[in-house]
Amino acid sequence: MNGYFITFEGVEGSGKSSILKSVEQKLADLGYDVMATREPGGIGIAEKIRDIILDPAHTAMDARTEALLYAAARRQHLAEKVMPALASGKIVLCDRFVDSSLAYQGFARGLGMEDVFAINQFAIQDLMPDRTLFFDIEPEKGLARIAANQDRERNRLDLENIRFHEQVYEAYHQLVIKFPNRIHVIDADRPFAQVEANTVNHMVSFLDHTLREEEGR
Repeated sequence: MNGYFITFEGVEGSGKSSILKSVEQKLADLGYDVMATREPGGIGIAEKIRDIILDPAHTAMDARTEALLYAAARRQHLAEKVMPALASGKIVLCDRFVDSSLAYQGFARGLGMEDVFAINQFAIQDLMPDRTLFFDIEPEKGLARIAANQDRERNRLDLENIRFHEQVYEAYHQLVIKFPNRIHVIDADRPFAQVEANTVNHMVSFLDHTLREEEGR
């Protein structure tokens, strides 16, 4: 049987990466066959592309170049890691996917969501997440978390002004409206333990419901 592809999305400092790591362990403890990964990255080639994209020294990078690099990293990651895992029946938890490109490059960079999605269609071959969790927190609060966390990776996106991050946030809310059956909103402006519990509860409910539906066919 095929597995399930679950993506985690949010603005910078939303806490999604930390939650993903915790949720991976908790789902594994419950007996689910789960694998966590991230974008851009997850495998050697894509991690090298990540280094190029996020290097703070690369401020001259053109927006279209950025979008194409994300799509290239995404394709390699899918082909080498995600699709084989799904084919083996794993639940794949991925830190960011195509919605990030739509929000960051499509909307905030002004390239157009439809054009950026077209670029990514070539990369993903119609493979979309079974469920996307959007960790909802206002950009100002997310950036304040980053400033207070000395251990977090600092990257080129952290150099953007607040208006850029507000546009990313606006784009995510547009995507929530556009894809209500796929994207589920998690209130990320809560203590970590509460966000973690809400995420685990939703994941278990979604997976169990989906499995029951498949068994009933």
